[in-house]
Amino acid sequence: MPPKLLKIALFVKRWPHQNLVGGLERHALTLHLSLARRGHELHIFTTSSSNISYTTYPQTKISFHLSQPSPGGYLDQAKAWEQFQIHNSSGKPFDVIHTESVSLRYTRARKIPNVVVSWHGIAYETIHSDIVQDLLRSPEDPRLPTLMDRVPKVIEEVKFFPNYAHHVATSDHVGDVLKRIYMIPDERVHIILNGIDEDIYTSNPRRGHDFKVKFGVPEYETLVIGMAGRLVKDKGHPIMYQALKEIFTEKATYMKSVFVLIAGEGPWAHRYRDLGSNVIILGALDQTQLAGFYNSLDVFVNPTLRAQGLDHTLLEAMMSGVTVMGTRFASITGSLIVGPEIGYTFLPTVASLEKGTL
Repeated sequence: MPPKLLKIALFVKRWPHQNLVGGLERHALTLHLSLARRGHELHIFTTSSSNISYTTYPQTKISFHLSQPSPGGYLDQAKAWEQFQIHNSSGKPFDVIHTESVSLRYTRARKIPNVVVSWHGIAYETIHSDIVQDLLRSPEDPRLPTLMDRVPKVIEEVKFFPNYAHHVATSDHVGDVLKRIYMIPDERVHIILNGIDEDIYTSNPRRGHDFKVKFGVPEYETLVIGMAGRLVKDKGHPIMYQALKEIFTEKATYMKSVFVLIAGEGPWAHRYRDLGSNVIILGALDQTQLAGFYNSLDVFVNPTLRAQGLDHTLLEAMMSGVTVMGTRFASITGSLIVGPEIGYTFLPTVASLEKGTL
């Protein structure tokens, strides 16, 4: 019996440009491109951009319905809803409506029985992130005002989340929080971990060797540590930078035997370059380049200070056969690094990170 082919609507704030974006958009790309390649009909309601090509998926039934972003950069709800209604009422109605986070606001989602929302981070988790970042704050730096505003935001989420018929939690921890704290009935919460393209992220030593040669990394007697993602404060780069600085200062031999490869862009890039020529900033990489990057590593480190969602980079590294290290947050320890046989976890402090790195 042939599989049933679905007509699917997706609401997403942005569609990825060459895979160079964060988790929410990467989730949308990986999931829905895979569905389209299986023959399902996809209608993507998203913002327009002059930097993105929307016609690069041959032999798929993908249609883009674009609108100018709002002044804040969000999806124009009224325009997207109008486009959706036209295609939902013409011919076959949508079998599934999927929204990445609040790309489809609850005021409209509550009218739809077959809508499902994927949560990549919720306000309840953010409180933990705020606490961690405040503990790491220098005495002379002001306390973030958002710390005091977070509880009201959690209360608001608890109020409007039930308006979505089905909820996909991208980690076991978020699924538990949705059931216990947000009081969503069990049958409406579905735990589906973030997925990655298994055809791209595989163990391939030859690819890793070629990547190291390209960037001048010695092949033998060298430990290669890698990081990937946005090089910003809340991704943990202040503690990673300080840990590497202290390690290189205390043990000068590591300057020759340890190489650090960093895939990504952001304000911390120039600081890492100051550590020495063995710290190499690769810039933003597409998925094919990332596959070579992961295979070149001995250890992949994700020092994030954001206790939210489930970072794709750890999944990609694990599927590439790389030893992983991650911050000891509930989503990571509950869904990915579930024990010492899988990888190493550390507290979000410089001392704990140093202990685990070398």
